[in-house]
Amino acid sequence: MQRLKTTFLLALLTVLMVTMGQALGGRSGMMMAFVLALGMNFFSYWFSDKIVLSMYGAQEIGPQDHPMFYNLVGNLAARAGLPMPKVYIIPSDSPNAFATGRNPEHAAVAATEGILRILSPEELEGVMAHELAHVQNRDILVGTIAATFAGAISMIGNMLQWGAILGGGRSDDEEGGGIGGLVGSLAMAIIAPIAAMLIQMAVSRSREYLADATGAEICGRPLALASALRKLHMGSQALPMQEARPATAHMFIVNPLTGGGVMQLFSTHPPMEERIARLEQMAVRR
Repeated sequence: MQRLKTTFLLALLTVLMVTMGQALGGRSGMMMAFVLALGMNFFSYWFSDKIVLSMYGAQEIGPQDHPMFYNLVGNLAARAGLPMPKVYIIPSDSPNAFATGRNPEHAAVAATEGILRILSPEELEGVMAHELAHVQNRDILVGTIAATFAGAISMIGNMLQWGAILGGGRSDDEEGGGIGGLVGSLAMAIIAPIAAMLIQMAVSRSREYLADATGAEICGRPLALASALRKLHMGSQALPMQEARPATAHMFIVNPLTGGGVMQLFSTHPPMEERIARLEQMAVRR
């Protein structure tokens, strides 16, 4: 279901970008924005693991540094049929974890010192199974595709705004020209990038649900993951990750940033209550 939803949302982003390209006046502007966004996200896709690990001061460990944690990840990777990822510990008391890497052969998982202190071995296993699920489901690639389309749409929106300000675009004699066409172009230039961002956030939330389900299957303990999510949600609220950045918030198992109300629309994570409820239902069906 979540895979189907992701496919639909990515198709919606494609349609939105094509529509924006037509409003710009042709394919050339659309392709220029798409190629530029693709280049930016290609760099991010290949080097984001090194960038984000360095950003949070993550330290790579081996079996001799933290045997319990390292071997736990190794056992889960073998169970999931994945190569052994690199394992990192982040020097932060805020409980959280994330996975990164462009493919299973170049994956890395990271956990904070805080998460290692507050979770039981079973709960930690559920969390790391969730992170390995992101690797197995190629979520870094999916996120890059969504970011590429959203970035291209945002750039086209900027082109439309400048075109309207400078008097570019279609002439008054063309269909859609004149004041009505100008207003329509400006409205699309403002609304479409917001819509693209909302769709991108929805893709991220869909992949979190899928990682919860896949992770529960890998570790075989949906309730352990549910229990871990409860602890992490409360822990991250009581002790926020001060160094967290919006650009990397989507990578963590729980949102390191705070915000409620209308901000839920722009959240990269689903409501915690819903995630826990789905895992509990999964446990009942087992």
